[in-house]
Amino acid sequence: MNLKNKTILVTGAGSGIGRELTLALLKKGAEVAAIDIREETLHETKKLAGNAEDRISVHVLNIADKSAVKALPKEIIDEHGNIDGIINNAGIIQPFVKIVDLDYEAIDKVMGVNFYGTLYITKAFLPLLLKRPEGYIVNVSSMGGFLPVPGQSVYGASKAAVKLLTEGLYAELKDTNVHVTVVFPGATKTNIATNSDIGTPKESQNDSSKSFPMLPAEKAAEIIISAIEKNKSMVFTGKDSKFMDILYRLNPIFATNFIEKQMRSLLK
Repeated sequence: MNLKNKTILVTGAGSGIGRELTLALLKKGAEVAAIDIREETLHETKKLAGNAEDRISVHVLNIADKSAVKALPKEIIDEHGNIDGIINNAGIIQPFVKIVDLDYEAIDKVMGVNFYGTLYITKAFLPLLLKRPEGYIVNVSSMGGFLPVPGQSVYGASKAAVKLLTEGLYAELKDTNVHVTVVFPGATKTNIATNSDIGTPKESQNDSSKSFPMLPAEKAAEIIISAIEKNKSMVFTGKDSKFMDILYRLNPIFATNFIEKQMRSLLK
């Protein structure tokens, strides 16, 4: 997709990868409907747009609220006139605890934002995308969506659901004008822990960050934008995500034990 003069919706646009995606899209000449639950950070993103701020609209919204999402397309169309693509980037993680210690409220919150939020946005806008000359759906899964991560099992389950949802959409839409991409970020420098209201976990003594440094959010956004421009169906951001995808395919048990070792100190 050539992004110039296209209107793209980005969830989680108030910070992290979502903010960088928004700014990168504006540099490509696109208009952006920026969605986030935090009004203050959304307006910070708009200020960072500088001279391009007339091409960005901000919409404070909880994507887990189905009724609010159903009303969003009209709001976007009224603002921009059309919609050409959606990037379901918003996501939260769970507290770093085992399932036995994870409360139901946290479970519902993670599934609500990560899976249902992605599904609601997709359902709301897909009919409009199908009417455009070219449409695009990008869903951000996670390395944890194809590899079990102890202490983030429900988060991983939500992102695995996003993975299969997106792959199903790809199959259903392959003969249409709507392109579909699933993204598997590895460790990325964002404030997702703070935004998830769980605080910042202590570092693991066996952290693999020396081998795989955390990817800057700006770089992750650059990789995703490139994937859209090239109509790639699947993209991995970060060497750790690429490596673990290969390792898990070759030897799932070894890969699972490897990750468990990395996470062990966080769960004590």
